[in-house]
Amino acid sequence: MKAAVFHGPKQPLKIEDVDIDEPREHEVVVRTAATGVCHSDLHFVEGLYPLHAPAVLGHEAAGVVEKVGSAVAYLAPGDHVIACTSVFCGYCEDCMSGHPNRCSNRASTQRAKETKPRLSLKGTPLTQFADLSTYAEKMLLHENALVKIGNDMPLDRAALIGCGVTTGVGAVLNTARIEPGCTVAVFGCGGVGISAIQGARIAGARKIIAVDQFENKLAMAKRFGATDTIDGSNTEAVKAIKAMTGGGVDYSFEAVGLKHLAEQCYDALRPGGTATIIGMIPVGQKVEIDGPKLLSERKIQGTNMGSNRFRIDMPRYIDFYLQGRLNLDDMVSKRARLENVNDAFESMKKGEVARTVLMFD
Repeated sequence: MKAAVFHGPKQPLKIEDVDIDEPREHEVVVRTAATGVCHSDLHFVEGLYPLHAPAVLGHEAAGVVEKVGSAVAYLAPGDHVIACTSVFCGYCEDCMSGHPNRCSNRASTQRAKETKPRLSLKGTPLTQFADLSTYAEKMLLHENALVKIGNDMPLDRAALIGCGVTTGVGAVLNTARIEPGCTVAVFGCGGVGISAIQGARIAGARKIIAVDQFENKLAMAKRFGATDTIDGSNTEAVKAIKAMTGGGVDYSFEAVGLKHLAEQCYDALRPGGTATIIGMIPVGQKVEIDGPKLLSERKIQGTNMGSNRFRIDMPRYIDFYLQGRLNLDDMVSKRARLENVNDAFESMKKGEVARTVLMFD
C-alpha cells in the first residue's frame, strides 16, 4: 500500500510502498477514506518532539473496516469507523475509573517488539505513530482504537472528529466543564481552536473571544461562534481581554502549543478562572506564571485529547453535526491527496487553513 513515510525531522515525507501485516486476534484492517492533517504531526516533522524513524505519521482518520481478527466482536467488515489515538486497554485503573484517554497500559494494545511489526518498509519495521499511522491507504489497528459510526456520516467530516474536534470540543465540555453564561478566550484559531470555540458556543458561553495573528482565521472564528476577536500581532491580547470583560475571562484555552501563549492564557483569567492548555508545548520548555496570582485561585491545567471517552463522545459529536449544532463542513478548508501532504503542512504553517483533509479512493 502507499503511505507517507517520515525519515527524520526537517525532511519532507516520502510517498512509498509499505507492507501491512494481517490482523491478529484483536486487530482490525481499515481502508482509510480520509485523514486530517493536524498540527501535532507538524511538531514531529519539525523535530520539536522526538520520533523514531522511519515512521508513518497521521492520527486523525475515518474509514471502512476490511478485515477483523478472530477475537473481534465489536466490528465487522463494511463498518464505518473513526480511528482515535486514545486507544485503551479497558482494564487498567485509569480505564476502569472512567479515564480511558489516560490508559496506563497501552502496551497491551501494541505488538511486542520481538514479533512481526504491523507496518514495514522493505523489511524494516515502521514506527506506528500514535498507534494509528493514518497517512496510508490502510491502517492496522487494535480494535480499541476504533469507534463504529453510522453510514449516514460523511467520512471526510468524520475524520475531523478523530482528533481536532474531540480535542477542542472535549477540552471545553469535559476537561474545563464550562458553565452556561461564562466568558471564554481561545488563543489560536486552527482546527483545535475552532473546535474549542464551537464547544464554548454549544455549552452556552455568553462571550467567546478568539485570539490569532491571521485575519482570515479571526474571520473564520466569527463564523464558528466567536463573539469577539483580537489580532494578537498588533494588540496586547491580555490587556484587550481584560478591557472587554471587566477583569478577565472565566475560562481560557491555548490551542497552538507556544509557551508565551500559554502564559497569556493564564494572565487573561479573572480571579477564580481556569486556563486549559491544549497545545503541545515543545519538549523542554517551561511555562512560567506569576506566583502571587495563585492566591487569587486562578488555575492552570492540561488536557489529553479532550479528556475523551471516545466511544461515548464521538457519537455525540456526530449527533451535534447532524443536528446542525456542530459545523464540520466549513472546517475543511482544502481537500487533497496523500501526495500533497507536504504542501498541507506548508499551508498550515502559513495560517491558510483550519484543516486540510487528505482523501483516498
